[in-house]
Amino acid sequence: MIEPALNPESGFRRLRLELAYDGTNYAGWAKQPDQRTLQGSIEDALAKLVRTPVNTVVAGRTDAGVHATGQVLHVDIPEGLEASRYRPEKDIWDFDHFKFRLNQMLEEDIRILRVDLAPVNFDARFSASARHYRYKLLDNNRDLMPLQRFDTATWFRPLDIDLMNQASAAMLGKHDFFTFCRYREGGTTERTLLEFMWNRDASGLVICDIAADGFGWNMVRNLVGAAVCVGEGRFKAGWMVEILEQTTRVSDSYVFPARGLTLAQVDYPDAAALASITLSDYLAEPSF
Repeated sequence: MIEPALNPESGFRRLRLELAYDGTNYAGWAKQPDQRTLQGSIEDALAKLVRTPVNTVVAGRTDAGVHATGQVLHVDIPEGLEASRYRPEKDIWDFDHFKFRLNQMLEEDIRILRVDLAPVNFDARFSASARHYRYKLLDNNRDLMPLQRFDTATWFRPLDIDLMNQASAAMLGKHDFFTFCRYREGGTTERTLLEFMWNRDASGLVICDIAADGFGWNMVRNLVGAAVCVGEGRFKAGWMVEILEQTTRVSDSYVFPARGLTLAQVDYPDAAALASITLSDYLAEPSF
């Protein structure tokens, strides 16, 4: 079980990084042997910059092919560092310089958007109060433009947004989402769903905005797939609640493609609220 570390060890500083990435060519966030991963790529770049191995902790471990525009991580680096190996005359704690140099070393499908000194008791994973995702879908067998193929999935039947919103609204609140999660040892499937809404943009693209205190493995893509089943008229609006209450795993065929999913935002308490948190507060929360 992964446990939070409220603050860095003596002699280290904790940095908070915001980042965006196109997950198309990565085998997900987490490091894997002989695989190109986001964590591996970012940690390699950080290690070159600060001249020592580092370990990152991320707000949400996205799956292979999933994107992010508002991902957050923290990393602890030695306090005694004085300069970047690439610009020895520059202070390593000049965060604009730190961000610039890090982006120079990363592939263009990963961008560091901001670097800050983390507030007291900040843990990118355990401090998060909500994660916001967006899923983009082109329905009715319409042609997907080539530049949209990276972050938009397709569906061949027309979808009724009103029916999808009826079904999705009934899922809000705290539930055991076992029905919609793949099992992960040591984790929990109890979550509080804060937002689950559908709309069409000006071009007719179907967009789902969904937020929760945390998400289980494949939970977002399962919920999207189930809502699409309602939207195309295969099931009535109450069907999603019925199968949720039955706690029987839905078919993996309802898991929608990773490419349509983007982690848009992670919410955290303010610095004053973080300062009052204790380790026991974190350990009382579900393991995500």
